[in-house]
Amino acid sequence: MVSKRTIDYYTSIGLLSAERSKSNYRIYSEESISDLKFIEECKTLHYPLEEIKRKIAMKKDKQIRESEVEKHVSTVTQQMKQLQSDLFDLIPIIDNLDEQQKVKFTKNLTTLRSVLKTSLLNVTS
Repeated sequence: MVSKRTIDYYTSIGLLSAERSKSNYRIYSEESISDLKFIEECKTLHYPLEEIKRKIAMKKDKQIRESEVEKHVSTVTQQMKQLQSDLFDLIPIIDNLDEQQKVKFTKNLTTLRSVLKTSLLNVTS
């Protein structure tokens, strides 16, 4: 759930766009709603708003420059390496948990691994 204040802020900084009704209410398109979902997903990954704005622009730009794609791939690759390192650091900690907690965390990691693999296959195919 996103507050009205947050949506107003995103609109004011150009992350979202809206039409105005005759009564001066904002009307958000399906694309804006999709953008809002994307913004919230990016926030869960701790991306700064300027980076999110850049990502939205890249999604909408039909003629993305190769240098932008290369930069983005490099950033994602670095993030994946860091996440992999973080996971390796967590393995000994998970091993020391009780069996119920181990199952919970292992299940979560398996789900994330599956999602990542699917995403990577979609990108490379």
